[in-house]
Amino acid sequence: MTSTEGLVPITRAFLASYYDKYPFTPLPLDVSRLSDQIHAMASDLVKDSPPTQGESSLIQEAERQPPHKIDENMWKNREQIEEIIFLLEPSHWPRALQEQSTVEYAELASIVGRLQEKFRSTLKALEYFQARNSDFIFNTVMTYMPQDFRGTIIRQQRERSERNKQAVIDALISSGGSIRDKYALLWNQQMERRKQLAELGSATGVYKTLVKYLVGVPEVLLDFIRQINDDKGPMEEQRQRYGPPLYSLTRMVHSIRLFLSLLWGRLETTKLQKNQTSILEEAADIYTSEFERFIKFIGDVLTNSPFFITAEDACTLEARNNDDYKEISVPAGQTHEVSLIVESVNSYIAWDFSLVQGKMNLDIGFSVECIDLSGRKTLILPYRRYESDQGNFCACITGNYKLIWDNSYSTFFKKVLHYKVDCIPPVVAPVSAADQ
Repeated sequence: MTSTEGLVPITRAFLASYYDKYPFTPLPLDVSRLSDQIHAMASDLVKDSPPTQGESSLIQEAERQPPHKIDENMWKNREQIEEIIFLLEPSHWPRALQEQSTVEYAELASIVGRLQEKFRSTLKALEYFQARNSDFIFNTVMTYMPQDFRGTIIRQQRERSERNKQAVIDALISSGGSIRDKYALLWNQQMERRKQLAELGSATGVYKTLVKYLVGVPEVLLDFIRQINDDKGPMEEQRQRYGPPLYSLTRMVHSIRLFLSLLWGRLETTKLQKNQTSILEEAADIYTSEFERFIKFIGDVLTNSPFFITAEDACTLEARNNDDYKEISVPAGQTHEVSLIVESVNSYIAWDFSLVQGKMNLDIGFSVECIDLSGRKTLILPYRRYESDQGNFCACITGNYKLIWDNSYSTFFKKVLHYKVDCIPPVVAPVSAADQ
């Protein structure tokens, strides 16, 4: 059983600092371009043939804003992917496509087959991501639980609960339930898990004492499961950082599913243009590759994120969140530079920095140089290695002042640098009437 002494649940300030080290490479512009094109193609299909009631519901769903929660978006994407795979099954093709009576239909059948394989692969990746993430969270929590018969009972209870939930899903499918019904039930089960955790974390009085001492659940763990999904809690930082690209992918997969659904109902009366099949195939390629990239990225971020930090670190991060400090990772063998343009003599240049991560080679080289207007370089502060430093000097010449942090001597270890720099112009005394 891992000790939680001196620890507090992760805070939003901690996640903000942690996520700074994991920027997500933006989605390509093709995502928005192809989403718009697919949506326009779907709109064209209903101009001459009004949508049915079921199709109208799909249109409304595709035009609705994606959910705010990361996990709910994951389930929405999984639902739409499964709906698309269902449409791409040969048994669900329009009759003309099944018969492949023309060269155009034969080509379309070949494209559809390739698309189905792409979406199957993405569905498999998403299922693996969700299962791995669920197991990771449970197993991490269990490291803070008693490692005796009580831990065994908790594991057995979870396994029994999950088997019962899966049995309900299987019964729904056996009775003819739709994919939509299946995912509505899956999401309700997810909310039920979250509600049970929140109720446990909010337990008070005798019940909380029993949970803590008889079951052996540390109180800090109860605080964690109570706070983690609050609307303004730690996971809101995740939603703000990584939600927007996921929302774009959710809209994209809705548009692809809508277009295919409308097309399948009109294929025998609507001539599909060659550029439309190209757009559909490109959209499927971009969506599946970018969605798999996103879930791999977010999976790595979640796996590396701790549940608890020390109270001291929590206070420090809160303080840093309220100032002008920045954090940057300086890779092994590289440097980081900050340039300050000084336009007035007697300006002050000031700095404050420290290293905030790593236990080996916990120092970094630092120097300051100036390049004047003629291009001449002057060393202002000689190179030296520091764990942290504060300093300032008065600039006697104008030019470009470079503050350089050097990690080029390190072969293996990156350095996470927490720093603040300022260029303070000279204070000019006000001119009084007597001086004029």
